[in-house]
Parts: sequence; structure tokens; C-alpha cells
Amino acid sequence: MTEPGPEHVKVHFRLEIENDWPPAGVESLWAIDRGNGEVELANTPFFVRGVAIGDIVETSMDDEGVRWAGRVVRPSDNCTIRLIVLRDSGSAAARQSVLNAFNKLGAGGEGIEQFRMVSLDIPPEADLGKIKRLLQHGVDKEWWHMEEGCITDAWRTTEAR
Repeated sequence: MTEPGPEHVKVHFRLEIENDWPPAGVESLWAIDRGNGEVELANTPFFVRGVAIGDIVETSMDDEGVRWAGRVVRPSDNCTIRLIVLRDSGSAAARQSVLNAFNKLGAGGEGIEQFRMVSLDIPPEADLGKIKRLLQHGVDKEWWHMEEGCITDAWRTTEAR
């Protein structure tokens, strides 16, 4: 995501930790306030499961003014796929090359150095078949580990090609 604007708010998601992963109990994402306690997610999650950029999420404020995420009111049809980059020890150059390769197929995303991760945002108009093929190729070559953080029916039914 580019720099957040004045319309952006932070939304906090509680995370379920299993086998010491994810490495935090809360992840906060940028979102656009849509009113009535609803927000539209504006960046790709690294750890939250079941959400993607563009999803409309119900929120509530606690006594300290922290905005907490609730249920997804309207999904965006985007997918979130996460990779732990193994090639070149997950260096900045390796993470950027992964982002560049998927960008050519219509996917966006961002990387985080601390965990050697790339989180991909895959919109429905992206070439899902080619993206799935590249993802599997990278897993087979041990370039990365992959996790499907949020997928759609279109993702499930698309064959890698």
C-alpha cells in the first residue's frame, strides 16, 4: 500500500497462535472508514486469515478508542496468498523479484523483512491459472513456502496452467 491518507484508519485483528505462529497476537491493517462501523481493508494482511484487500469488515471501538475487526460483511473477491521466501535467505532482492514476477500476472502485494515474507493480493481479474502454476513451481523448487490466507471459489476451481 502507498502512504495512508486522512481517510485511513487502523483496524486491529486478534490472531490465533498455533505452534508459535503467527509471531504476534494482533495484526493491524489500514482501512478506509465507510461509516456505520464498517471499513474497507486497504492493505494485504501478513497473518490474518480469511480477509483480503477490499473486504468490507464490521468493526467496534473499545474503551481506549482502538478499532477491532469483526466479521466480513462483504468479501471483495480478492485472494490473499502468503509466501515465506527461501531463495537467497529471503533477502530484499529475492522478495522484490517475487513481487515483480507476480505483478506481471496481475497480482500486487508487499514484503516484510523480519519474517522473509511476501503477502500477495490477487484480484479476480488476475491470471489465476498462471499464478497458481507459478506458486506451485516455486514450492516445488523450494523458492518459498506458501499459505492460502484467503481464497475464493474462483481460486478453488481454477486449474494451474
